[in-house]
Amino acid sequence: MNPTAPNHSASGQVTFLGAGPGDPGLLTLRAVEALASADVLIADPQVLDVVRGHARAQVDTPQASADEASIPVTTNGVSALRDTANLVMAAARAGKRVVRAVSGDPGLDGYVAEEMLACAAEGIVFEVVPGIAAAVGVPAYAGVPLRDAQGTDVRFVDARTADARCWAEVGASDATAVVSTSLDSVAAAAGELVSAGRKPDTPLSVTVAGTTTRQRTWTATLGSVAQVLKAAKVLPSPDGGQPVIAVVGERSAAAQRDRLSWFESKPLFGWRVLVPRTKEQAASLSDQLVSYGAVPHEVPTIAVEPPRTPQQMERAVKGLVTGRYEWIAFTSVNAVKAVREKFEEYGLDARAFAGIKVAAVGEQTAKALVAFGVKPDLVPSGEQSAAGLLEDWPPYDPVFDPIDRVFLPRADIATETLVAGLIELGWEVDDVTAYRTVRASPPPAETREAIKGGGFDAVLFTSSSTVRNLVGIAGKPHNVTVIACIGPATAKTAEEHGLRVDVMSPEPSVHKLAEALADFGAARRDAAIEAGDPVTRPSERRPGSRRRARS
Repeated sequence: MNPTAPNHSASGQVTFLGAGPGDPGLLTLRAVEALASADVLIADPQVLDVVRGHARAQVDTPQASADEASIPVTTNGVSALRDTANLVMAAARAGKRVVRAVSGDPGLDGYVAEEMLACAAEGIVFEVVPGIAAAVGVPAYAGVPLRDAQGTDVRFVDARTADARCWAEVGASDATAVVSTSLDSVAAAAGELVSAGRKPDTPLSVTVAGTTTRQRTWTATLGSVAQVLKAAKVLPSPDGGQPVIAVVGERSAAAQRDRLSWFESKPLFGWRVLVPRTKEQAASLSDQLVSYGAVPHEVPTIAVEPPRTPQQMERAVKGLVTGRYEWIAFTSVNAVKAVREKFEEYGLDARAFAGIKVAAVGEQTAKALVAFGVKPDLVPSGEQSAAGLLEDWPPYDPVFDPIDRVFLPRADIATETLVAGLIELGWEVDDVTAYRTVRASPPPAETREAIKGGGFDAVLFTSSSTVRNLVGIAGKPHNVTVIACIGPATAKTAEEHGLRVDVMSPEPSVHKLAEALADFGAARRDAAIEAGDPVTRPSERRPGSRRRARS
């Protein structure tokens, strides 16, 4: 940190942190580091959810408990801003490490500058962590470059504070103008530029909810923007006061944006995708869906519990240490977790696997083992399943294998494919119940209504049990929801429950399933564009409309 003044021993310190325009992935490494050490987090309401996930569980968020509407706000928001400044100063005077998170970049926020001056006046140490300004980040996500190879001036205008002189200077130039305004004030800002000398046919792009999966961008001209927004049924709207970034200039022409719109053209952009799995299993799948532009919603349908009689598991773990087994085979991440927890209970660690061959049924199970400190000796080279594992499993050879026994920690409802295959290869198998799977509690009423009412665009079923359990605890997904299944058995179960399967994974892998859904979304988008239709999400279809099955 670069202190601006000597710190008083009784005072804390303040980090003025730019949270960017909305995408949590745009937080800087330094921002994440500062959030992790904060005692108090005071954030603009629009970025609180962006930053809160990186703070400690014990962090105090005084503004989070207050209803934003209860804060007295004047026309220019000064009252609320003064309240925020008072919170910052009070926490710093109490010796706390305070993070003051603002939307965009703190260097472009004049009110934050006042808070910095207040800190300096009292000798409170502060630092500034820059963030990506909305005026820069939003056009980048909209596919609207502000400069090209020929170069051009770029002018940034805040329509709320711009005076006649500002509009005259920008209107008289040929610079690219980046205007921060509200949706219902875009046409007025365009009119100011035309009055100041800009041609009515000057290209214009308008982006709302920039850098988030709610982002939408419209292209028009200064003279036509009001008609374009009205034709798109965007205005009039009760949401007209939401902020937008408008980019004005020849470099933002619609033809360029069609080629450069990388974010809104993601295959699952804005899709709400239901991920019915255990919380631990859903994390990596959700990350992959986010990379396709989707908004994953995790709903646990299966809860994992210890076996009712733990003695069998205890004997098997002791057998690992005493040399009873030649192999141990893990068929799931939960099996790894169950064995790891039993190890920790006995004060063991990964060294207990010394001299034992370890097999993993697939990539995710292998990753869980590596995180435990164990490198698998065998992972299927083909299909990631019990059958794929058996394809590569060596037969028992009494010459080379001093021990003929395999430890197989599994769920209580696991199939017998692997056990039967290992026995056929000459191995003795200790098939041990390491954990039980039970139906999870129903999700909140809002989620249940979204499932049954078509509020989700797609649902990913990763096993037959996730189909049965989701329908059991939340009801059957609406017929407009795209149904994606990991394999034939899961698809059959879905059809038995009256669901029409749209997407099938080419192999039994959750990541291949997500890829298949992304391919489906891309094909659907391309078909709409080719037909000249607007690109819509499945949930935007007319309720009750029928969809054609995808083979």
